[in-house]
Amino acid sequence: MEPPTVQFKSNYAVERRIEAFYKGGRVQINKDGTHLFCTCGNKVNILEIATGVIVRSIEQDDQEDITCFALSPDDEILVTGSRALLLKQWCWEDGTCSRTWKAIHTAPVSSMTFDPTSTLLVTGGCDSTIKIWDILKQYCTHNLKGSSGVVHLVQFHPDMSRLQLFSSSMDYKIRIWDLKSSKCVSILEAHYSAVTSLCFFPDGDTMISSGRDKICTVWDLETKTSKRTVAVYESVEVALLLPESSDVIGRENNTESLLFVTAGSKGILRVWDAATSRCVYSQSLPHTSKKVSEEEGDEHSLIHCLLLPNQGEVLTVTAEHNILIYDLQDLQLKKQFAGYNDEVLDVKFLGPSDSHVVVATNSPQIKVFELATSNCQILYGHTETVLAIDVFKKGLLFVSCAKDKTVRVWKMAKSNGKVTCVAMGGGHANSVGAISCSRLKESFIVSGSQDLTLKIWKLPESISSKQVKGQLPGMEGLHAACTEKAHDKDINSIAVSPNDKLVVSGSQDKTAKLWSATDLSLMGVFRGHKRGIWCAQFSPADQVVATSSADGSLKLWGLQDFSCLKTFEGHDASVLKIMFVSRGTQLVTSGSDGLLKLWTIKTNECVKTLDSHEDKVWGLHSNKLDNALVTGSADSSIVLWKDVTETELAEELAKKEDEILKKQELSNLLHEKRFLKALGLAITLDQPHTALIVIKAILQEPQGKDDLEKNLLRLRNDQKEAILRYCTIWNTNSRNCHEAQCVLNILLTHVPPDTLLQYSGIRGTVEALIPYTERHMQRMSRLLQASMFVDFMWQHMRLTDLPEEEKTSSIPVTSRPTREDARA
Repeated sequence: MEPPTVQFKSNYAVERRIEAFYKGGRVQINKDGTHLFCTCGNKVNILEIATGVIVRSIEQDDQEDITCFALSPDDEILVTGSRALLLKQWCWEDGTCSRTWKAIHTAPVSSMTFDPTSTLLVTGGCDSTIKIWDILKQYCTHNLKGSSGVVHLVQFHPDMSRLQLFSSSMDYKIRIWDLKSSKCVSILEAHYSAVTSLCFFPDGDTMISSGRDKICTVWDLETKTSKRTVAVYESVEVALLLPESSDVIGRENNTESLLFVTAGSKGILRVWDAATSRCVYSQSLPHTSKKVSEEEGDEHSLIHCLLLPNQGEVLTVTAEHNILIYDLQDLQLKKQFAGYNDEVLDVKFLGPSDSHVVVATNSPQIKVFELATSNCQILYGHTETVLAIDVFKKGLLFVSCAKDKTVRVWKMAKSNGKVTCVAMGGGHANSVGAISCSRLKESFIVSGSQDLTLKIWKLPESISSKQVKGQLPGMEGLHAACTEKAHDKDINSIAVSPNDKLVVSGSQDKTAKLWSATDLSLMGVFRGHKRGIWCAQFSPADQVVATSSADGSLKLWGLQDFSCLKTFEGHDASVLKIMFVSRGTQLVTSGSDGLLKLWTIKTNECVKTLDSHEDKVWGLHSNKLDNALVTGSADSSIVLWKDVTETELAEELAKKEDEILKKQELSNLLHEKRFLKALGLAITLDQPHTALIVIKAILQEPQGKDDLEKNLLRLRNDQKEAILRYCTIWNTNSRNCHEAQCVLNILLTHVPPDTLLQYSGIRGTVEALIPYTERHMQRMSRLLQASMFVDFMWQHMRLTDLPEEEKTSSIPVTSRPTREDARA
């Protein structure tokens, strides 16, 4: 029986989106370290580091991808370069483009940077030329030729009195340009691969260059010679000089030492002493526990590194588009953002109060997002793509399964939210694509694999009772308590009943099967779908199972006789996920066409269709309070939905109350004959019929036409425009055409044509008025003719009845006024 307190949901609204904001390319920080600038296709996204929220997106009008950008040191100017060979100058705080000019380069701009004074901008192009622009006076000051291939690195000497520019291109040489003579004054040769970064010592006479040839070179800029070569044994993307603070890591023993940090293909930060060429500190990270590949393009390699001196932090960017922020004192991770999620395969709420979401993307790593700060934990463990996730009822323990044929159990610490792997089980012969947890207690998990078997894994009591306090606990091994060949094709979905006694599985073989949770003995088969079943779920309130299929339908099945109770049809594509909400009285489904649908079971009705994704929605989950949803899609976005049923009902109620009050006010105004205010109120309510009632009331007055003219001319221009628009509606009905024509006559007579032409939609209004006005005119002409004929007949009928002598005298008397009437 349906609980009396259940309120059916009618709508969900998007509360927040977690989507790609960085897809590779340059990143830059503003001077106070609060905002991060990064490229994403044809946009530059500005991320607020404290909250992880994109505060602004600066988008190219021409939809061309941005090849590079630069922010001036004073934070005033942002310049972007696109494939359309245009440079655009932006005020990034309000997103307005203040200037656009041609780059003059014959190929896209590959690198750009500002000088320390924020007045000069240098651009390096794919056409082997370098151009320097005066941003204030808006002209090109230098055109430097002589580089070989793409100029991928340009940098001004920090001391602008020297007027020197450093550049590097595909010939692996560093060129020094004198801006006074516009000539290359020196070429530094030491690298055998691309030079990736330059950093200058405080004295201005020493420089470090890093390269992909696994060395860093210390240069003496006075003699233009190499002082020292530091073999770093990794392809280095960035070398940064560390601040002269005693708090910086590696400076414990020698506070005077000049330290620099390198980031590259090993995926870790390493601190080097420039004087001794010795590594004084090397990071240890989760993914470095196994041997790190030295190859270029390794997924963990670092591609950018930036200092946040005000915060005492260093920011790194990985090849997987993850942005990590470390403390400079100990290089411990403080914050992490995921720039790009790839295809989202599953998503669930996590935490006792659903404060996090755990996401399986097209990757071996699992991502855990903290919703309040967008901070992202990346969990290493699986060696191949994670396919499914499920969370235990309390919200601190969850399980995952992957293509590496294993299942893993993860636990989140209550204190700091840190997640660690506490158990792992292997035994399947193929990819594990479906997993489900026990509901009453944290006692077992069920997994389904492409090897067509189901396995039940008992969880040791130590896992649920183990308190994770930030340290990595010892990982336990899981062993399958029971295995059963379940289906003839891949198992797509598994669910455990609310009382932990039953398990349902859905498969590509078009069937769903019910199993005992104690020994996996088969209890029944649900047959009826025409194509493979993507999802199966137990109702939280009734003895019912819901299934969704690639045939576009949903079915409800009774557990007593395994018969189909209801079928819901409405999706035009495969239904990938199904979820019970409103205590089992409603369903939410997601499809491969990116749509979500809300169904009421009792009426078989689709209440609402929600469209916010552009690709298959693989992940769907409801929170514990049943007032929010999270969905994950193949379009790499995660959307958080909020139940807005009560809000919409309250808004609708308030709207109705407001309408009733205004109708009463209108009635009072008409009664008091305050027509101007009544007409203004009708226009405010945007009710043409109410405005017509007011005009009819005015015309019924003794001086009706004069009163109407007086009131209409006292209206504001926007109100006159609204009245003119209403005239087109009234004019379509012959009953109301008299009032419409009266209003039209007054407006056309008293409002100047120039003012009328400024009204929006005046063309459409005139086009709508003309045909009906002509029709009314023809009708009036016909009426006039008919009335004259009747009058003529009446006169002749009178003449036949009069004596002979009165006929001649009566004709002119009666006919004269008739003609005048006809003329009138």
